[in-house]
Amino acid sequence: MTFRQYKVYFVLVLLALSSWFLADFFKPKDAVKVKIKDHSPDYFSKGYYKKEMDKAGLLKSELVADKMIHYSDDKTTHLENPVMTLYNPGVPPWVIKSEQAIVEADKDHMRLLGKVFISRAGTKKINTFKLNTSELNVKLSTSYATTHQWGEIIDGQNRTQGVGVQMTFKQPIKIKFLSHVKGRYVFH
Repeated sequence: MTFRQYKVYFVLVLLALSSWFLADFFKPKDAVKVKIKDHSPDYFSKGYYKKEMDKAGLLKSELVADKMIHYSDDKTTHLENPVMTLYNPGVPPWVIKSEQAIVEADKDHMRLLGKVFISRAGTKKINTFKLNTSELNVKLSTSYATTHQWGEIIDGQNRTQGVGVQMTFKQPIKIKFLSHVKGRYVFH
């Protein structure tokens, strides 16, 4: 090789080193690496079933869903076609159905999405009870539910509907409509 050929390689190496130096020199000093959270499931189940007992060992609730997906980033649990049954001593259980649900990370707040149906079978002393609504928020520890959507309650032969419902489905049962209330009642 001649001196001229070495000179070409030397110039190429010098250009590569200077471009690397310039790129490093002009890089912003306050650049911060940002890690983007990945909202992907860490576990899931098809044909999900969960049973919860109270302190006395009696059945407190059951939860069944076609599919359950848990996300690690926000610790939420997403359910498809969930059916939750809440048991109270001395009365038939409450059955809560929806199209989808999200259980928050605290496991106490549940958002029921899409159409929501709540029912309780009747006995000789209490009427059959049904609530039809959508987009219901439930606090499980206090058995309190609320929605700003339209709702309809069918209590035996009585029917009440309105916009916005607040309900406690634990003894004593409390129901409040927020606006546009209409009712049809049968007296014996």
